[in-house]
Amino acid sequence: MKSKIVILSAGLFLLLQSCGNSGPAEVGNKTTMTVNLVYDAGKVIKGEIINAKFIIKNTGDFPLVIGDAKGSCSCTVAEKPEKPIPPGEQGEVKAYVTTENANPGPIRKLVSIVANTEPSRTEVNVIANVIVK
Repeated sequence: MKSKIVILSAGLFLLLQSCGNSGPAEVGNKTTMTVNLVYDAGKVIKGEIINAKFIIKNTGDFPLVIGDAKGSCSCTVAEKPEKPIPPGEQGEVKAYVTTENANPGPIRKLVSIVANTEPSRTEVNVIANVIVK
């Protein structure tokens, strides 16, 4: 019985020591950004792919990290910058919208950008007028 207590105590001691004391966990710093909220592709022929670019400028004091950029439907695919955007610098989020299955007339596709900003989610829009030729 005594040996079990010694073994359990030693195990608990080692477990607590392995946790270390690295201080409080740091969460990423928040920054600010500006972005054009609408990309107007104008008239597009049904079947075309819209190549939208949203210019993002880091207006804050810390690197801007784009964690995710996601289209609102399967016809919209977004690409985000892989590296942080330094303060004062610019980057871009690209969105590709396929119009093959779009109905003729106006369309609006959302792209959600998640970053280390407040609020963390920004929605931008790709708009166009689909015509049949």
